[in-house]
Amino acid sequence: MPRSTVHDIVHRVTEDVVAILHQVIHLPKTPEEMEVVSRGFAGLARHRAFMKAAGAIDGCHIRIKAPSGPDGQCYRNRKLFPSIILQAVCDHQGRFIDTYVGWPGSVHDSRVLWHSPLYRQSAFPPPGHFILADGGYLCLQHPLPLITPYKRVVQGVGAQRFNSHHSRARCIIERAFGMMKTRFRTIFLKALEVHHTFVPHVS
Repeated sequence: MPRSTVHDIVHRVTEDVVAILHQVIHLPKTPEEMEVVSRGFAGLARHRAFMKAAGAIDGCHIRIKAPSGPDGQCYRNRKLFPSIILQAVCDHQGRFIDTYVGWPGSVHDSRVLWHSPLYRQSAFPPPGHFILADGGYLCLQHPLPLITPYKRVVQGVGAQRFNSHHSRARCIIERAFGMMKTRFRTIFLKALEVHHTFVPHVS
């Protein structure tokens, strides 16, 4: 079969898969759905202060073959293997509700966030709600409200308790990535055999 024909078939199949994923991966659509998510995070945190949590965010590295040329080094992450970053937000059950993929592995999570559609639009989370993030992100109010743990040496019982509750709720995104890597071992345990510009469509 000619290479162009194979490429066309792969491209069409990929577009179909992406369309299906958009039906599965979506933000809460109604106030009722948002309330279920928020109550779920409060339950994870074991504190009512997290009743307005709308999701948990983090980044994950997808291993790729190092691109040739001078830009290849940009794809080497801090663990020294070439990768592309998958940014994801999950709900209280570890279900992905938003994804954004394509930045080189050397880029910081905060920079990926700043360029993501999630950051650049103001529809999510709803007013009064926030997204949980780890210390690798900045604590923000606008345009995307992010709540991070205290970064410095924590002094005082209140700050220690906050970090503990925050960690209980936020770690659901780490578990979500763990479940994803277990289910899709072929993607995460070896480098993808596609051109790096095609990875966002595969992921």
